[in-house]
Amino acid sequence: MAIRSFKEIMKRKPTSPGEILNEEFLKPLEITQKGLAEHLSCDYKVINRIINERASVTPEMAIKLAAAFNTTPDFWLNAQMAIDLWELRTHKPKIHSLIRARRRSKMLC
Repeated sequence: MAIRSFKEIMKRKPTSPGEILNEEFLKPLEITQKGLAEHLSCDYKVINRIINERASVTPEMAIKLAAAFNTTPDFWLNAQMAIDLWELRTHKPKIHSLIRARRRSKMLC
């Protein structure tokens, strides 16, 4: 069984926690960003930046969002981690597999 690369598995950008927050929670519940910020005792700008993908969900914010929407902190942090990993893997220089390189060199010997 061949191991598939990350690019083969994740071709599209994962849904951001900000988009999840906005589309799955705020809009259906008719809650404004300002209303959520007040409920969570944080600045409106923090919520706005998360929704617009200009800020990441921190562990502290994940706990607050989990409490507010009956989810888990892991739900929010996993969504953030998926975005972070996708960004790194699609925008950073490639590091080639040492395993493949070693196998090739052994085969040539």
